[in-house]
Amino acid sequence: YLPGHRDAANPQHRQEVGDYWGVDSLPANPGLSAIELFEQLQNGTIKALWIACTNPAQSLPDQNRIRQALETCPFVVLQEAFKTTETARYADLLLPAASWGEKEGTVTNSERRISNVRKAIQPPGEARSDWAITVDFAQRLQKRLQPDAPALFDFATPKALFDEFKGLTVGRD
Repeated sequence: YLPGHRDAANPQHRQEVGDYWGVDSLPANPGLSAIELFEQLQNGTIKALWIACTNPAQSLPDQNRIRQALETCPFVVLQEAFKTTETARYADLLLPAASWGEKEGTVTNSERRISNVRKAIQPPGEARSDWAITVDFAQRLQKRLQPDAPALFDFATPKALFDEFKGLTVGRD
């Protein structure tokens, strides 16, 4: 899906978001479901996987199959607050993420309700907010792939991200 409940398969929706972001085009393929993703991991089509904010080795159905897929993946990145999760044992790289109460911003629940999150304490060690980890990676990747392109991920705060979300969802449910 695209922001504002837009459908990636809809050319008009892709154009709206592409225009907002200042990019020529967006892929029409909506991507894989979680189950399809793990099927492709298992058959070797996907060679690297970045898992953030979830524990599929514990939470997805057919645990044996999910764990086998993780085992066969050549490179697994896990962005997680806890190194003791079931999924952590399959990680080649663990990116320490801040937990609830250690970060600020917004969160959207499954009912699409947005809640404000306030930081109560600093995260331990090198842990960072999920948005900061993701933006850092995106900026570094863009510098490698498109060093002369204007910055697409120029967010310094969670408020800047939320402002973009608001701009992309004006007039939409």
